[in-house]
Amino acid sequence: MLLFLDLLGTFAFALNGALTALRATRLDIVGVVTLGMITAVGGGTIRDVLLDSLPPATFADWRYYAVAAAGGLIAFLLGRHLERLNRPINVLDAVGLALFAVTGATKAVGLGFGPEQAIVVGAITAVGGGTIRDVLIGRIPSVLSSGLYAIPALIGATTTVIAGALGADGAFTEVGAAVLCFVIRMIGLRFDLNAPAPPAAPERDGGDAD
Repeated sequence: MLLFLDLLGTFAFALNGALTALRATRLDIVGVVTLGMITAVGGGTIRDVLLDSLPPATFADWRYYAVAAAGGLIAFLLGRHLERLNRPINVLDAVGLALFAVTGATKAVGLGFGPEQAIVVGAITAVGGGTIRDVLIGRIPSVLSSGLYAIPALIGATTTVIAGALGADGAFTEVGAAVLCFVIRMIGLRFDLNAPAPPAAPERDGGDAD
């Protein structure tokens, strides 16, 4: 079941990542599928590199790349028709966010890393792929500029780490942390909530005057 949910989250990330790339810029089939795959497996790859867990898990199991490639290809072929399914895709994306945040933190703790490092690794696992995608298409990563995305991932990872420190780790606790992350993300989507912004943004520097 956990493998199924992990693959489902990978598929959702690939689908959503490829659709985001399609909306932002003009790409051919290689570009769309590649960006979908990067969105899906990028966070997990960064996690394993940071944890010195090599080769990365996504390299060791062909199913992750197959599912990610399928998601990107479907987005390329049916992108216009999938726009009407935006809500179900966002739900699946939130599932992937929650699962990756919790599994990333759990893996870091299991390898002996401290709580702070585990929380950061969990968040990176959840949002790393989308951040790489945004950089590649030349825009400010959405995780840094809008929406409740990084915050739910941080809360899910923190809950996982705290539960483990209190001796309450296990599948039930991990599922609970993932549900908490998922619910916060869905509340953000439902009510269009964003992370706090500066009360007054500084003026942009227009350059030195003559």
